[in-house]
Amino acid sequence: MSMTVRDVMTTDVASVHQDASFHVVAELLIDRGVSGVPVVDDDDRVQGVVSEADLLAKEEFKERYYGDDYRPPLRARLRHAFGGEGSGFYKAKGETAGQLMSAPAHVITPDASVVQAARLMDSRGVKRLPVVDADGRLVGIVSRLDLIRVFVRDDEEIRSQVMESVADTAVWSPPDAVTVRVSDGVVILSGVVTRHTEAIAVARMAANVDGVVAVRDKLAWKHDDVVDIPVWGGA
Repeated sequence: MSMTVRDVMTTDVASVHQDASFHVVAELLIDRGVSGVPVVDDDDRVQGVVSEADLLAKEEFKERYYGDDYRPPLRARLRHAFGGEGSGFYKAKGETAGQLMSAPAHVITPDASVVQAARLMDSRGVKRLPVVDADGRLVGIVSRLDLIRVFVRDDEEIRSQVMESVADTAVWSPPDAVTVRVSDGVVILSGVVTRHTEAIAVARMAANVDGVVAVRDKLAWKHDDVVDIPVWGGA
């Protein structure tokens, strides 16, 4: 089974109410040693996320001298516009978490896979995702660091899961046809399977197991059936 957000998320999550003051938000970030926290309403539903970058807008837009009309670089303006962060100038005027936060929040559910979480973080350019239940209420938070935890899984745990995938994939070969070794997350496959397509499928399945850093494929096969597979778009 693939690891889910529930397996790696933090449940002791710091959050602030949307009416919390700038000072309260700043103190919470410092006290908890985090770079951002979810913003919730009266029903604990996530409304957005407020980060240290949101607070720093108040310093960024301060007038250094009379007539100083600061304008962020184009790249920063585009990031704010397309990333849901909102205007830095507007946030510089904010006094509450609701006025400072980036909204709407990019959230995820506990049952989502860590792969989905990683892809969502990358596509949205965020470092953390509030985790919500079916009603949108906050139940935890998952960060990039949490997702990296999948790569420190025990080698024997990884090996057991790879062996399960081998049994489901190499159906034309004897049960002991494939030998699996794992060292620091690197999977080494060896042995002789019946078909070339089985060898390809086994290596791909092994690579998709959570926590696998790399796959060293040393498998051999008795029958090369790859040439029998039609190629899409071929003549």
